[in-house]
Amino acid sequence: MAERTESAAVIAWIGIGSNLAEPRLQVARARLALAELPDSRLDWVSDDYWSEPVGGVVQDPFVNAVARLETRLPAEQLLPALHLIEAKAGRRRAQEQVWGPRILDLDLLLYGELQSQEPRLRLPHPEIARRAFVLRPLADYDPELLIPGLGKVSALLPAVAMQRLWRISGEAGASARIGQAC
Repeated sequence: MAERTESAAVIAWIGIGSNLAEPRLQVARARLALAELPDSRLDWVSDDYWSEPVGGVVQDPFVNAVARLETRLPAEQLLPALHLIEAKAGRRRAQEQVWGPRILDLDLLLYGELQSQEPRLRLPHPEIARRAFVLRPLADYDPELLIPGLGKVSALLPAVAMQRLWRISGEAGASARIGQAC
């Protein structure tokens, strides 16, 4: 019988967003669901931020956050796990308007140093360098964080400085370290 080898844990960064059905509650529930992922440990989440929607669809502002997940799940398994969390929250991807309102949006932003242009797995996330609501929370954790193929977060921030973003204070938005065995 062949001996099973454990895969090494990888740091994955997850974008969290909502602008429907009590968005702060949706983001808080997403944090809890991320902490329950198998073979993973959610160890940090950013403050919540209000951001204006992108893409030209008239809609309410979004609540956004970013989470740092240490995981042994391969990226090809983590992404569907994120989609399942969205579906359990009530998201129906097939029925949505592109760039439209979302009950919950979980984006796999980074997965270690993996770079992929596969249609179902694009890493780093293709919009990462154009979104203040992603870069600002990443900078809260580490402004020197390297985005593979793009550079440090601190170097990318000036390009999104004009995007309006408001940090939300309060218990649901407090940056926190969370622990669960990986």
